[in-house]
Amino acid sequence: MPAKLSVNLNAVALLRNRRDLPWPSVTGLGRAALTACAHGLTVHPRPDERHTRFSDLPELRALIDDEFPKAEFNVEGYPTEDFLQLVEKHQPDQVTLVPDDPSQPTSDHGWNFVEQQAFLTSIVKRLKKSGFRVSLFSDADPSQVSAARDTGADRIELYTGPYGGCHSDPERAARELEKVGKTADAAMAAGLAVNAGHDLVVANLPALIKRIPDLAEVSIGHGLTADALEYGMAETTRRFLRACGW
Repeated sequence: MPAKLSVNLNAVALLRNRRDLPWPSVTGLGRAALTACAHGLTVHPRPDERHTRFSDLPELRALIDDEFPKAEFNVEGYPTEDFLQLVEKHQPDQVTLVPDDPSQPTSDHGWNFVEQQAFLTSIVKRLKKSGFRVSLFSDADPSQVSAARDTGADRIELYTGPYGGCHSDPERAARELEKVGKTADAAMAAGLAVNAGHDLVVANLPALIKRIPDLAEVSIGHGLTADALEYGMAETTRRFLRACGW
């Protein structure tokens, strides 16, 4: 089965937040993506609410529950107590833990699983006790995979920023893709499922899918939202689904 597509709505929320107005509607564009057969929605509610607001979560949870019950809700974030209480309140299907500082404009690196294994293990245990699937944001580094597995997480999400950043350098892109692929191979051999995300676009998705044919999910926001300005959210979602092999 091809990788599922989760549409990240952070960039939509960031655009909305430029004005004290309710548009573009995060929930409305989430509905458009799901109507076009996206498999789920992703948000990353940072403490300063600079894009996704805490008030978006109950609306998106209700959208999925009421209209698209087969879709999944993925919430990303650094596991502060406030974040953990937020996900426990709104019950996403998947919680993706990322190591970003609140001041970062976007996630730009994965966890050091060896150094932070004890910390992550306690968080993963708490989340899994509540019934969540847990994914951990990961650099393309096979040597970290066993420590990631030992946290008890279900999946890793491969940070594909270095691969996506090679859009004008095919040789470098091939090298970065192989790093991502070898990490995925190691993760699957260790019993972890693999997601991927960051700077993925229609042009670079097919090579990623070919290298990692058992990829479980891609979470895509910036590139998808940029394309939606040209093609509309529904058609853009269909374009990305085709790039994933659907």
